[in-house]
Amino acid sequence: MKTLTGENHSVLHVADSVFSKDYNEALVHQVVVAYMAGARQGTKAQKTRSEVSGGGVKPWKQKGTGRARAGTIRSPLWRKGGVTFAAKPRNYEQKVNRKMYRAAIRSILSELLRAERLLAVEGFKLETPKTKEFVQLLKQLDVKEALIVVSPEEFTEELYLASRNIKNVAVVDSIEINPVALMCFDKVIMTQEAVKQVEERLV
Repeated sequence: MKTLTGENHSVLHVADSVFSKDYNEALVHQVVVAYMAGARQGTKAQKTRSEVSGGGVKPWKQKGTGRARAGTIRSPLWRKGGVTFAAKPRNYEQKVNRKMYRAAIRSILSELLRAERLLAVEGFKLETPKTKEFVQLLKQLDVKEALIVVSPEEFTEELYLASRNIKNVAVVDSIEINPVALMCFDKVIMTQEAVKQVEERLV
């Protein structure tokens, strides 16, 4: 575990049941795909020929005009007609039970620790909501791109305001961690209190 100045402070003992699991690639892939699918809005909507207004009368008689037969001016072949296979609002959610989801999070955290992409710090506190001060802390930790996980009590307004305008950096509390965020960033920085809360949820 490090201090915010980048110096090694002490050894943080973590639960093997959370941070020493084998990497289950198939499970992680399934959970990530399900999480991203659940974020889709699914609100796209188009009208079929029966839903487009107008077209209640046959444009011309069936025979004798020399033109192709037509039953409605709202046919998909006509301008302003309906859509042949119209898109309708749908739900893209995929079922992933709680046991699978937590197992995937444990697998990701364990792999991050093995790859030395997971960093623990004693705390992450800012006195003022200054982006310059926040950037300086990242430089001391030798980090350019990171997901910073803090406890809900540590997620202060100063920390939010100072970090919101920095590219490739995100700050979340321990309750909001998800598999996509954990895998998208080069480094994951967790405070000591956040590690304890994650362990309590995943043990």
